[in-house]
Amino acid sequence: MTSHETSLTGASGTEGEHDAFHPDLTRPAGPVPPSRARVHHIRADALDDRTAQTEGMRRFAAVSGRTVGSERVWMGQTHVSPGIASSDHHHGPSETAIHILRGNPEFVFLDDSSGTPEEVRIRTAPGDYVFVPPFVPHREENPSTDTEAVIVIARSTQEAIVVNLPGLYVLDKEEQAE
Repeated sequence: MTSHETSLTGASGTEGEHDAFHPDLTRPAGPVPPSRARVHHIRADALDDRTAQTEGMRRFAAVSGRTVGSERVWMGQTHVSPGIASSDHHHGPSETAIHILRGNPEFVFLDDSSGTPEEVRIRTAPGDYVFVPPFVPHREENPSTDTEAVIVIARSTQEAIVVNLPGLYVLDKEEQAE
């Protein structure tokens, strides 16, 4: 039996067990739950729309705690219809990685890193990637008049955290009183 065969057949999940490819890594103690012992295939027509939503866009979960038992990642698609802008929102402690599949969506956020707040608009094209750090308020816009924007999203949390906001930045006390 080869070392590769040993690593595949010896995967019982017992404390201290090594696989032949990574002798410095050990498996956690205890049995492996069934959802964590197999590869999951999520068909494009089986995406789950029972996830957090923001006005102006539709989110669909592919990989989540509910769909496959993931513990540290969420992945899915977002669709933005032509001529639509989402509400302002952020994703709490989630890091969000975005890949543009179709359309030319724009991502708008308030950059106050220089001390002077400035609205920034990132224009994208299919194949581009965007990274949104935790708690950064933003919105997606689709300026096209005829093409739906479709993006793939991966988040560093088990579920799609979405916090909808009244604006891109926190109002100061005088603005809140108005």
